[in-house]
Amino acid sequence: MIQKERIKKLNDHPYREGDYVLYWMQASPRSHFNHALEYAINQANRLKKPLLAYFGITDNFPEANERHYHFLLEGLRETQILLGDRGIKLIIRLCSPPDGVIELAENASMVITDRGYLRIQREWVQKVISNIHCPFHQVETNVVVPVETASPKDEYSAATLRKKINKRLDDFLVPLQKRVIEKKSLDIPVDSVSLDDLDIIIKTIGVDSKVKPANKFAGGNSSALIFLNDFLKNKLHKFGERNDPSQDYTSHMSPYLHFGQISPLYIALEVLNTNSVGTSPYLDELIVRRELAMNLVFYNENYDNLDCLPEWAQKTLNKHRKDNREYTYSFEEFENAKTHDPYWNAAQKEMMFTGKMHGYMRMYWGKKIIEWTSDPEEAYTIALTLNNKYELDGRDPNGYAGVSWCFGKHDRAWKERDIFGKIRYMNANGLRRKFKIDNYVNAVEEIII
Repeated sequence: MIQKERIKKLNDHPYREGDYVLYWMQASPRSHFNHALEYAINQANRLKKPLLAYFGITDNFPEANERHYHFLLEGLRETQILLGDRGIKLIIRLCSPPDGVIELAENASMVITDRGYLRIQREWVQKVISNIHCPFHQVETNVVVPVETASPKDEYSAATLRKKINKRLDDFLVPLQKRVIEKKSLDIPVDSVSLDDLDIIIKTIGVDSKVKPANKFAGGNSSALIFLNDFLKNKLHKFGERNDPSQDYTSHMSPYLHFGQISPLYIALEVLNTNSVGTSPYLDELIVRRELAMNLVFYNENYDNLDCLPEWAQKTLNKHRKDNREYTYSFEEFENAKTHDPYWNAAQKEMMFTGKMHGYMRMYWGKKIIEWTSDPEEAYTIALTLNNKYELDGRDPNGYAGVSWCFGKHDRAWKERDIFGKIRYMNANGLRRKFKIDNYVNAVEEIII
C-alpha cells in the first residue's frame, strides 16, 4: 500500500507520449521496500511503458569525500544489479543530478522521484520543476510517517512530535507490496557509467581523497540486512542498555538509512515481528527521534547553524561566551584527537577509523567541544565539520539534529553553570560512574592498531 500522503504532484503538466517513465533516484537508491520505485512501476504499467531509473553523481555534494562516495557507489552497484533482475535499467551518470533528469525527461512520459530534505536536494527538485514538461511526482519513502503529515511546523522536542506521530503511526506501519514491471527497459540505448571499478569513478569525480573508506561498513542493502538480522537476533533485547559505549547493542542502521539503502518502514516492521522487550525504545529512536531530525531540516532554514536553536539556548550560550575555559583546543588538535581526555580522544578516533561513533559518546563528544573552544560559534563549526567529514551518517538531518541537540535544540533548560549556561552538561566522571568506559577506550585502540 502506498498512502496518498506519501505522494505529491510537483507540477500540472499533462501526460504525454514518451519512450519510458523515468524514476529519478535521489535519496532512496534501493530496489527493496521503496515506495517511490513501486509507485513508478505502477505508473509505467498503467501507461504501458518501460521504467527507466536514473541516479546522477555530482562531484560537489557539500562536504562529501571519498569515504562517502565509496559507500554510495557500493550501494548503487548492488541496486543496479537488483533493478536489472526486475527488468529495470538503472542509468548512472557523472553529472549534476537535476541536469541529468532534465535531459532524460525529454523522452519521458512522466518523472517520479523520491524525497530528500536537505537544502541542496530541494534546490535540485525546484530546478527540475522549472525545466521539464511532463508530469513530475514525488513519493516520500525515507520516513515512516511523511514529514508534513506528522507536523506542520518545527517541533520543540521529541515529546511534542511523538504525540502527533503516534496518532497516525498505525496508518503507515503497513507492508509494501512488490510490483512486477510489464515492459522491461534493459535494452533501451541510453548511456551509463560502468560501476565495475569504483576507484576509477572516484578518481574521475576528483573528490577529496584524504578520508578513506571505512572497512567496517560496506554499502548496499544486502550489507544493511546482515547488520539488521544480527541486531534482531542478538542485540534488540539488550537495546535498553544501548547507551553503554563498552557494549555494542546498537543496530548500525544509520549509515544505510543515511544513504537510503534500507527502508525505515521495513526495519520497523521487522522489529515489530520480534515481540522483543527492546521493540518500544528502538522504534522510538527509529521513528520519533529520526523523524524529528527530518522535521528540523524541513522546517528550519537555519538547520546547519546556531540560529536553529531555541531562544533560551541562544541566550544562555551568549551570556556565558566569555566564561573562562580551563582547556581550549584548535580544530587540528580536535581532529587529531589531541585533547587531555582519553574518552573524548577515543570517540574521535572511533569516528575517524570506522566512520561511525557510538551514539552516547557522540553526545559527550559534542558537549566537550562546547567546553573546550573559545565561543559557541567556533564550537558549532568544529563539531559540524568533524561530524560531516568522518561520519558515514553525517551531512544529513540526523547529523544536523545531533549536533544542534548538544547546543540545546530539542532539549530543555537545566541547572545553570559556567560556559554551558543552562545547556545540558556531561562530564568524564559521569562516564566512569555509569560505564566501564576504559573498556571502550581499549576497544577503540584495538580497532586502529
